[in-house]
Amino acid sequence: MRQTIDFLLRDWLDVEALNARPRYAEPSLATFTPVLDTCERIARDKYAPFNRPVDPEKPRQDGDRVILPQATHDAWRAYAESGMLAPAQAEALGGMQPPYTVEAAANAFFARASVSISAGMLTAGNANLLMAHGVPARQRVFAQTEFSGRWAGTMCLSEPQAGSSLSDIATRALPDGDDFEADALGPRYRLFGNKMWISAGEHELTENIVHLVLAKIPGADGKLVPGPRGISLFIVPKMMADADGRLSRKRRAAPSFLDPLGGRVGEPALVAVEYLRNDITLAGLNHKCGWRGTPNTLLNFGDGRHPARGMAGAIGWRVGAPGDGPRCMFHMMNEARIGVGLAAAMLGMAGFDASLAYARQRPQGRPVGPAGKDPSQPPVAIIEHADVKRMLLAQKAYAEGALALELYCARLVDEHRTGDETPARDAGLLLEVLTPIAKSWPSEWCLEANSLAIQVHGGYGYTRDFPVEQYWRDNRLNMIHEGTHGIQALDLLGRKVVMEGGAGPAMLAARMRATAARAEALRALQAHAAALQQLLAATRAAWEGGNPAATPAANGTSLRHPALAPRAGEWLGLHQPTRHSRRLRTWTERCAATPRSHGRTRSGNFPGEHTWLTIICNSSLPNGPAAGWKSITSGSNVAPCPSRARAKCWCATTGCRSTPICAGACPTPSPTPNRWRWAR
Repeated sequence: MRQTIDFLLRDWLDVEALNARPRYAEPSLATFTPVLDTCERIARDKYAPFNRPVDPEKPRQDGDRVILPQATHDAWRAYAESGMLAPAQAEALGGMQPPYTVEAAANAFFARASVSISAGMLTAGNANLLMAHGVPARQRVFAQTEFSGRWAGTMCLSEPQAGSSLSDIATRALPDGDDFEADALGPRYRLFGNKMWISAGEHELTENIVHLVLAKIPGADGKLVPGPRGISLFIVPKMMADADGRLSRKRRAAPSFLDPLGGRVGEPALVAVEYLRNDITLAGLNHKCGWRGTPNTLLNFGDGRHPARGMAGAIGWRVGAPGDGPRCMFHMMNEARIGVGLAAAMLGMAGFDASLAYARQRPQGRPVGPAGKDPSQPPVAIIEHADVKRMLLAQKAYAEGALALELYCARLVDEHRTGDETPARDAGLLLEVLTPIAKSWPSEWCLEANSLAIQVHGGYGYTRDFPVEQYWRDNRLNMIHEGTHGIQALDLLGRKVVMEGGAGPAMLAARMRATAARAEALRALQAHAAALQQLLAATRAAWEGGNPAATPAANGTSLRHPALAPRAGEWLGLHQPTRHSRRLRTWTERCAATPRSHGRTRSGNFPGEHTWLTIICNSSLPNGPAAGWKSITSGSNVAPCPSRARAKCWCATTGCRSTPICAGACPTPSPTPNRWRWAR
C-alpha cells in the first residue's frame, strides 16, 4: 500500500510541486515523508492488531455512559498525539501544514488498519468548520481543544422521523433569555429535540464532546418555518465550559471519614468535584452490523434530565446567521464525504490484500489443459486459475482506482486553497462535481471488491475465521452514511451540475477529452482512449434535452450512469499512465524501470474495460436500451446493420450477450477490431 501511495503522490499528482506555494514553502518532501511514516507506524501498531478483536466487543451502554474497549482509547490517544487532528492548521495549533493531499494519504493508513476505530475524521471536520465559520472566542474554546484531542466532535443532522430529509427536522432552538445575544461565545439558545444516527455521540475517550446540531428557530408566530429555510447551526457541548475553555464545575461537600469509635479523623471534609452537564441525554445505542468500534447513538436534547444552569433545554451557540445552517454544515459534509470514499477504498484494498494472500497459499484444482489431466500431479494454488485472477484484478482495480479518485479530489482542494485565481476557481468547480462521485463510486465498487474477496475465499470467506466478511460488513455502511446514493445523485444533479450554467461538468468533460487525446499517443492505451471518447459521446446524448429531471436521477441510477461516476473511474485509470509517461520516454522503458507502476497502470484499465462492456451491452440511458446504443455510436464511424432488425450484441472475446438492443447501427470498426458481432 505504501508504494501505491508514493506512486500516486509523487509520480501522478506531483505533490512536490506544491512546495512552491507560499502556504507549503516551509515543509518539504522530506517533511511529508515522516508524516506518512509516522501514520503508517501508528496504524500498524495501534489500529491493525485490534481491528478484529474490537468487532465482537461492541460498545455497550451503562446509564448515560458508553463503554468502549481499551484499544479504542489507546488508538485515539495515539492519533491525537500524532497531530493528525489538526494537520492543516498552523504550528501554534498543533498542525504541520502539509498539503491536504498528504493529509488524506496519511489518513488512508488508519482507514486501512481499522476503519471501525478511526473516529478522528468527525472531530477534525467539526473543528475545521468552526475555524472557517466561527468567531475567535469559539475557535479558542471549542476548535482548539478539539485539535488537541482533549475534546471530540460530532455532527447531528438526522432525526428519527426525518432521516436524510433535513427540511423535516423538528428540533427547536429558542433564544435563552433577553440577553441571549450578549454571550461572549455568540447568540445563545436552548435546544429541544432528538437526533438519530450520531456517530461517536457518547463516549469517554475525551473529557467533552462538541456537537454541531442543526435546528430550526421558530418564527414570530412560534411555528417552525417549513422546508430548509430557518435551519440554523448550533454548537452544543456535552459538558458546560466557560469562556476560557475550562469545564464548569459544581462543588459539594463529601462526608468526613469516621474512625471506629465515631470520632472524626483527618482534615476538614473532602470536596468532590463534578462537571456541569448540558441537557443532553443518551437515549440509546444503534446496534450496527459493522463499524462496531465506534458507537452510534440516539441523543435527546432538552428533555430535562440534566438541567443546564437550572433549566431544561440544551444550551447552544448559533454559528453564522439564522437560516445559514445548511451552508455552514456543507463545509463539514464535503470533507466527510471524501473521508467516506477514502474509507471505502481502504476497505476494498484490505479485502484485496487478504484474498491475494489466501489465493497464493490455498491449493485446489489443477490447470486447464493437458497438464491438468494427470490426477497424480499436486493441485495448484488457486491464484493460477483464470477466474480467481479475474476477481483479484477487479479488486485491485476498484480499490486503487478509488484511492486515486480520493487523492485527486484532495489535490483539487489544495489547488482551490492555494492556486492562482483562475486555476483555484476551476479546481473549486471541478471539486463540487466530483465530491458526490468521490463518496458514492468507491462506496459501491469497493463493496463489490469485498464481495469478490469473500468469493475468492469460497466457503471460508463466509465464516468469521477470516477477516473478509468483516470488511464487507464495515464497507456496507459507506453507501448509506453521509448521504445515500440517491442523496448524492440529487445533490449532483440538483445543485452541482447546474451551478454556474453547467461549467463544472463541461470542465470535467474537457479534462477527460484532453486525457484521451494524450492516451492516443500511447499504442497500449489507444483502445481505452477510444472507449472514453465513446463514453463522452453517451454523456452528451444523455444531456441533450437539458432537463436534469429527465435523467435517471429520479430512479437512483444516475451514479451508475455513463455520464457520471463510471466515466470518472475510466478517466482516472487512463490519466495515471498518460501523466506518468511524461517522465519516461516510452511505455517499454517505463515498464522496465518501474514494474509496480506498470502493474498499477495496467490494472487501472480494468474498470474502464468493465464500464465499457457494461454500458455497451446494457445501457441505462433515459429512453431505454435503443436510445442508449444510438447515443453511444452517435457521431462515430459506424456501419449500418444490413438487417436493421432487433438483435443481440455479443463480444467475441468474452462471449458476453446482452439484452436485446436496437440494431440500427453496427459498432464496426470498434476500439478492438473485429471484436463486436451481431447475433440474430
